Amino acid sequence: MPGLQPHSGRAARFLPSWSMAIITVDHLRRTYGARVAVEDVSFSVEEGEIFGIVGRNGAGKTTTVECVAGLRTPTSGRIEVDADLKEQVGVQLQDCSLPDKIRVGEALSLYASFYSRPADWRDLLGEAGLDPRTPFAKLSGGQRQRLSVALALVGDPRIAILDELTTGLDPQARRETWDLVARIRDRGVTVVLVTHFMDEVERLCDRVAVIAEGRVLAVDTPAGLIDRAGGGRRLTFRTDGPVEALRALPEVASVTTEGDTVVVTGTGDLLGAVLAVLPASRLSDLAVQRTTLDDAFLTLTGAHAAV
Repeated sequence: MPGLQPHSGRAARFLPSWSMAIITVDHLRRTYGARVAVEDVSFSVEEGEIFGIVGRNGAGKTTTVECVAGLRTPTSGRIEVDADLKEQVGVQLQDCSLPDKIRVGEALSLYASFYSRPADWRDLLGEAGLDPRTPFAKLSGGQRQRLSVALALVGDPRIAILDELTTGLDPQARRETWDLVARIRDRGVTVVLVTHFMDEVERLCDRVAVIAEGRVLAVDTPAGLIDRAGGGRRLTFRTDGPVEALRALPEVASVTTEGDTVVVTGTGDLLGAVLAVLPASRLSDLAVQRTTLDDAFLTLTGAHAAV
């Protein structure tokens, strides 16, 4: 198809080659007294993409998107959003809380009344797979999250900001929520997805910003982030020998630990290089795998524990 370029996600997705930034964040800083929540964050989001923001708890992800949504005022820096914040940006924050007795249909109808040109809330109800008669108190965790997304979309926004969408959900509920997010983008809504789940990023995101300690470390496609981590291979093993010498090997991109397991990522003859320093007799539970987005995240952030 002329004029289109492929996305990086698992599904075949496309962005117009003429896509323009719908959100621009330039050197954002946000402080609370002496505490710095966001130090220096810059990125842009293209219209029609799912843009991920990842980082550990406390990295500054939520504060960043709250500034983008107009819920907080930056201490310094610049934010440009090519949309009317009141009418065309829908926000789903971490917790969805409504009165226990309000029914799903009543909540959507109420929220629709806040907008001059709302979406048809009945269509959103069907898309989210919810029964309009169900009281909020009777909804499961996954149903509450899908309702929260529907409420964010009821104003028919151009941009949807979804914060920690699947935290605490079981695997089935997570997948149902992922499907809903994909359908949102397919309707032409630009999605900003805040998460700390790397499988969620790989499944949904076209590009992703990695944030640590209030700073952006990288902005790239999921595949691009893996390449930055060395791509190639991932070795896991247990050993009673020293592992610091592995860091000096040209084949090694990173050495981290997960409990008592050592994780080494790199390229080329990674296994041979490691065995030259640590003989097989000193290793147990050795496994060779491909580098993952989790590995890329740990390499970029310098973390020594799983996300």
